Amino acid sequence: MPVITVDGPSGVGKGTISALLAKELDWHLLDSGAIYRSLALKAMKSTVKATDEERLIELAEHLDLTFSVDGKTGTNIILDGTPVNAELRSEACGEMASKVAPIPAVRAALMQRQKDFQQTPGLIADGRDMGTVVFKSAPLKVFLTANPKERAKRRHKQLQEQGVDVKIRDLLEDIEARDYRDSSRKVAPLVPASDAHVIDTSELSIDEVFAKIIGLIEQHIKI
Repeated sequence: MPVITVDGPSGVGKGTISALLAKELDWHLLDSGAIYRSLALKAMKSTVKATDEERLIELAEHLDLTFSVDGKTGTNIILDGTPVNAELRSEACGEMASKVAPIPAVRAALMQRQKDFQQTPGLIADGRDMGTVVFKSAPLKVFLTANPKERAKRRHKQLQEQGVDVKIRDLLEDIEARDYRDSSRKVAPLVPASDAHVIDTSELSIDEVFAKIIGLIEQHIKI
């Protein structure tokens, strides 16, 4: 059961690309960022603090999460039977997720849950440590990147379309702060796997990134 990992920081297009790949190949999809955000959302709704390790582990062990790919809406994320796409995109949820994600015991609790997504005929695994930690033996690993300013512009446009008014400068500061936390943490830091194919999406369209990865799939995976 082959796995293609698509890692990278926020705002590089990995979610969109992963959904397109899953639909194109008719494979399963794992959005690991959504797993951590879903845990963060569940924790916030249950008034569990990011420092309450015991309760976070309990929530992680009972996390009922599924993904489906729709041609019109992209990835649909269902938590405990309820669609949560909009809630997971909130800045508060993202901040909470970045606080609980580095906790070793929490990561361990969610590790097997992520591996369970590897099913026939294959899996597209989207995240930050899919190629370095969760699926180390994946036959194809992709790491997407983009400069922080471009990522802030993309996030600003996304939020404006949702009716959220926020300054690009504030978004840029948040992105740079999260990048530093993610890349410098001791547990599963955000870095490309040694055998990953790094693609800078700063000047590329989604279609161009998609075409590059399809080319890599043709080279590395027998479908």
